[in-house]
Amino acid sequence: MFAFVVAAFFLLLCGAGVLRDRRRFGNAVYLGLAVTFLGIGLLAEIDAAPPGVSETAMILVLLVLGLGPVVLAGLLCVNGVKMVRKEGRRPANLLSLLAGLGMFGVMGLMAAAVVTHSRALGLIAVTTLLVLGYVSFLFLCFVGYAFLYGRMRLRRDADYVVVLGSGLVGGRRVPPLLASRLDRGRQVYETLAARGGDTPVLIASGGQGPDEELPESHAMADYLVERGFPAGAVVREDRSRTTEENMLFSKELMERDSPGSACVIVTNNFHAFRAALMARKAGVDGQVVGSPTAAYFWPSATMREFVAVFLQYKVVNLGICAALILLGVLAWFVR
Repeated sequence: MFAFVVAAFFLLLCGAGVLRDRRRFGNAVYLGLAVTFLGIGLLAEIDAAPPGVSETAMILVLLVLGLGPVVLAGLLCVNGVKMVRKEGRRPANLLSLLAGLGMFGVMGLMAAAVVTHSRALGLIAVTTLLVLGYVSFLFLCFVGYAFLYGRMRLRRDADYVVVLGSGLVGGRRVPPLLASRLDRGRQVYETLAARGGDTPVLIASGGQGPDEELPESHAMADYLVERGFPAGAVVREDRSRTTEENMLFSKELMERDSPGSACVIVTNNFHAFRAALMARKAGVDGQVVGSPTAAYFWPSATMREFVAVFLQYKVVNLGICAALILLGVLAWFVR
């Protein structure tokens, strides 16, 4: 019963956080803690289940704990190979492959510790599991809340739609990833326009990179206009080089023409929650919505987003990881 009470407490904190501002990573952590304690409570109640149900539940739990990591590691490796074949060998494209290989490595370390009965290997394995457990918990919080955030109802009081740039192909062409954002931005624009009242404005946000022949915002605007979008409804923000600058410079344009206005920001689905965190930090009154992304691209891209968020709170996160490692070191000296 205690676990259920704790779960309800964290669920209330999550709900209060969402009402205050849905763009907070703390909401994700509260939700993760609520689900964790709910799971603990359910496991504690297995013995009270009808005959056959408890045995079945325990078998399923053991299968998930035993086979789940192996299956997940294998799927990550397969995805990583596909990612490299389709997107190249850039470090960011190797994340799912490295994660899968890392999981197999940790499983190998645990097996070696059990077989050799080595105290040193055992402590290293336990310490590694503690650190990975903490990081994995935050990752699941991030993914779970990002999934929910991406399905929240579209706000109806926005007068701007901001589409974030993502680089051009051949220096001037809109790639499929960016085209997905623009198509989603157009859908959002049409939804807002259908509400009546003032006609919304779409801001194409993206400056010119060193390998690009023109600013991304110009190519984005051209893409929309060529497909029948009204040219007068597009504003080009052509100074930004990063997502943070996308937010700040787009905010300048909105404040210049309509102070205090709200917006809907469009990016790809894997990037939506982190973009929402950045919008909050930049003081932009905006909801972030995501556009579809190819399934094979999602794992590595999501890991990259999580790493960026993890390091955004690096003092706390690295401090906790260091404390867990220190516990392992201290355990070595305790006989």
